[in-house]
Amino acid sequence: MNHSHNHLRKEANKNKMAQNYIASIPFDHRLYRQDIKGSIAHTKMLEKQGIITKNDAAAIITGLSSIQKEMEQGKFQFRIEREDIHMNIEARLFEEIGDVAGKLHTARSRNDQIALDLRLFVKEEIPKTIDELKILQSSLIEVAEANRDVVMPGYTHLQQAQPVLLAHHLLAYFEMFQRDKERFCDCLKRTKILPLGSGALAGVPYPINREFVARELGFSEVSTNSLDAVSDRDFIIEYESCATITMMHLSRLAEEIILWSSSEFSFIEIDEPYTTGSSIMPQKKNPDVAELARGKTGRVYGHLTAILTTMKALPLAYNRDMQEDKEGLFDTVDTLHSTLAIFAKMLKAIKVSVKHIRGAIKKDYILATDLADYLVKEGLPFREAHSVISKLSRYTINKNKNFHELSLNEYHDFSPCFKEDVYDITLNSSIAARNVIGGTSLQQVETSLTRAREILNRESRSEG
Repeated sequence: MNHSHNHLRKEANKNKMAQNYIASIPFDHRLYRQDIKGSIAHTKMLEKQGIITKNDAAAIITGLSSIQKEMEQGKFQFRIEREDIHMNIEARLFEEIGDVAGKLHTARSRNDQIALDLRLFVKEEIPKTIDELKILQSSLIEVAEANRDVVMPGYTHLQQAQPVLLAHHLLAYFEMFQRDKERFCDCLKRTKILPLGSGALAGVPYPINREFVARELGFSEVSTNSLDAVSDRDFIIEYESCATITMMHLSRLAEEIILWSSSEFSFIEIDEPYTTGSSIMPQKKNPDVAELARGKTGRVYGHLTAILTTMKALPLAYNRDMQEDKEGLFDTVDTLHSTLAIFAKMLKAIKVSVKHIRGAIKKDYILATDLADYLVKEGLPFREAHSVISKLSRYTINKNKNFHELSLNEYHDFSPCFKEDVYDITLNSSIAARNVIGGTSLQQVETSLTRAREILNRESRSEG
């Protein structure tokens, strides 16, 4: 007897283990609003098409609305044995309205239902992501405008290369985030395709009206192949791909913030709320927010790799592997939202040290390219001018002199083309000379700032 009891308990434990392994409710409960919204639209369509009666539809919709209130108030009991969000809601609907609840699933499968829920979720998250990118761009513009005439060293290979305006440097990130917004907009087009009505994989044998459901739920078109519709997760892959590129841009900005706030650079000071102190070194102010963003970028990359790997060998149509699409998506969405939001605030609160930025250009070797361009204007081919300035630079470094400290005779030792006006070459003249579209001259940067503001204003108007 005892042996039989133990056997039953072991079987029950095995079943519970399998149940827990299979269940998606611990994470897909997050889709409850999308699930209920989709079910209400589906119910309205079934009634409109005469597939269910008006009374049945009314009972189902009232029941679903009541379940949504329970969930929003935190009173809903999610049950692991009901496996997923769909079954949890449907089981509760039976408790609320009785057997009529069984009519909700007419002309629908969990396969096209989850595809719908996920599309609704991504469709809602994309505009939020774009709005957060706009707020971040606005912060960049604010810092750039406040420091529009600050000259800083521009770098290649992390070596000082040519002088640029700090505003020009910051606006480079405006451009990156602008492309990110365009990518998300593009992703939205391919997300706004209604999969509901595809059934399990082959379509449904009822006179449904898919265009009606699409209009109800704000989709711009309906899917044209039922097999593809239930097994397509491209829109998730695309969202995560856009997110990885955005996180990469944020991580580059994080890296610059970390470098610029170090005592070696001291270009900026990060406001207290976005730093932490050391547990043993009282003088330290660690750029933790920027470092965490740099670290979280790897996690978002991982989610993209995971979903691509999950999907890469799946035959049509739905396979349970695809349950793995949600946790990575949810975490990507949360990580991206929080990172964009905190960066917008952190940037606005940054203090720029003009003294340290100018002081970083200790020698005027950063003007070497301008001297080469000077010789070109005097008639030397650029390659020859480059060679002359290369030798001249080595000479000044060995003598520990600046270019403007050299005599005209010293200049003539390297080329007879140098004249008195060589001393007119300064940091400011270097900046002013680059007055081409996309250049770092003050005039071009003013134009870029105006353009950046206009882009954000135009986008706000088109939304309004």
